[in-house]
Amino acid sequence: MKTILKNGIYFTSGIDTDAGKSYATGYLAKCLNDNGKRTITQKFIQTGNTGHSEDIDLHRKIMGTGYTPEDRDFLTMPEIFSYPASPLLASRIDKRKIDFDKINAATRRLSSLYDIVLVEGAGGLMVPLTETMLTIDFIKESGYPLVFVTSGKLGSVNHTLLSFEAIERRGIEVAAVMYNLFPEIEDTTIRDDTREYIKQYMRLHFPDALFIEVPILR
Repeated sequence: MKTILKNGIYFTSGIDTDAGKSYATGYLAKCLNDNGKRTITQKFIQTGNTGHSEDIDLHRKIMGTGYTPEDRDFLTMPEIFSYPASPLLASRIDKRKIDFDKINAATRRLSSLYDIVLVEGAGGLMVPLTETMLTIDFIKESGYPLVFVTSGKLGSVNHTLLSFEAIERRGIEVAAVMYNLFPEIEDTTIRDDTREYIKQYMRLHFPDALFIEVPILR
C-alpha cells in the first residue's frame, strides 16, 4: 500500500487503550519504510513494563527490523513505568515524575536521524499525564500532527466522534485516521457501516487527512 506522509514528527493516539494503536503504528511505520521514508517509532511513555517497552517490541516485529541502535539507547522508550495504568497514576506509584524534557530531547534526536518519527501515546486522548495535562494537551502544545486510530468494534463510532470533537475544538491537525480491522470477525455489518460513516465525517471535517485501513497481518 502506498502511504505517504510528509517528513516530520507525528503523534499516534486512538479511541482507547484497546484500539490497536501499537499494531497500527507498527503497520504505518512499515508502509512508510517500504515507500522509501526512513521511519522510526517512539513510545513516549510506556506503562506496565520494566526495562523495555513491549509496544516497541511489537512495532519492530511488524516492521521486520529488529531492535535499532536508538532502541538500545532508549531514545525510543525514554520513560518507562512499572504499573499498567495511566502515566499519571503509574508515575505516582513509581514515585517518579515524568521527565518531559527527556522525552522531547529524545524525540528531537530521533527526528534528526530519520525522515519520520511516529510518537505513540498511552491510551486515548484524554488520558492524564499529570494533574493538569492530558495527552491531548501534550499533542496541542507539541504541534505534532495527529494520526488517530479507531476500529469497527461496537461502540467505536461514539468514541471516535467524541474524540473528533475534542480534536477540532483544540485546532489539532489530523494527518491520518487509521481504521483497524483487527480482530477478525464473521459479521462485518457494524464494522462496514462505521467505516463509511467515519469516512463521510472526515470529508466534511478533515478533508485533507488520509484514511488508512489497517489489515489483519498474517
